[in-house]
Amino acid sequence: MASETINSAKDAAGLAALISRAAEQTGDKPRGPAPVERWNPPFCGDLDMEIRADGTWFYMGTPIGRAPLVRLFSTVLRKDEDGKTYLVTPVEKVGIKVVDAPFLAVEMMVTKEGGKQQLTFRTNVGDVVAVGKDNPLRFEIHGENHELKPYLLVRGRLEALVSRAVMYDLAALGEAMDIDGTEMFCVRSGDDVFPVMPMNELDMLSK
Repeated sequence: MASETINSAKDAAGLAALISRAAEQTGDKPRGPAPVERWNPPFCGDLDMEIRADGTWFYMGTPIGRAPLVRLFSTVLRKDEDGKTYLVTPVEKVGIKVVDAPFLAVEMMVTKEGGKQQLTFRTNVGDVVAVGKDNPLRFEIHGENHELKPYLLVRGRLEALVSRAVMYDLAALGEAMDIDGTEMFCVRSGDDVFPVMPMNELDMLSK
């Protein structure tokens, strides 16, 4: 119906139905993420949706408890050059609030490929991402407690925060390497090296 818009949805299920119908109008029915980078709809305001730091999604102040709905919404997410995150369909773009990262990396797999360590992560919405040049890791030191926060680029500009439990497993794989004359604590995946922090800073944090 012409009056149906993303902002007119009364609950998460109704929002999911609207998004599904909008995608079907284009003939795009991907099993994975929608081709949101190809869509250029008008901005239609902000939506009362929030992704909390722990990965929980809220719609109109209520947590979305149904995993299939969260997965659907995750497939139409896009982060634009303005730094804001949107739900995007072929006909609408609405802003949502993301407290930290839109996704959470909840599992890490370590395999050997050609004798080299390969890291692969699974996110809370079902993405499986192999770490490499196209999907790099980056690291931040956050807050007064100097908490280490690793992030994985999933797609576009969308990142997953590596969960605390998985972060400890990731840190256990780190090694000291010389990067441009500085001794760095680093993590390897395939042919790529991802610096975490200088070794002297790591020594200070461990005291």
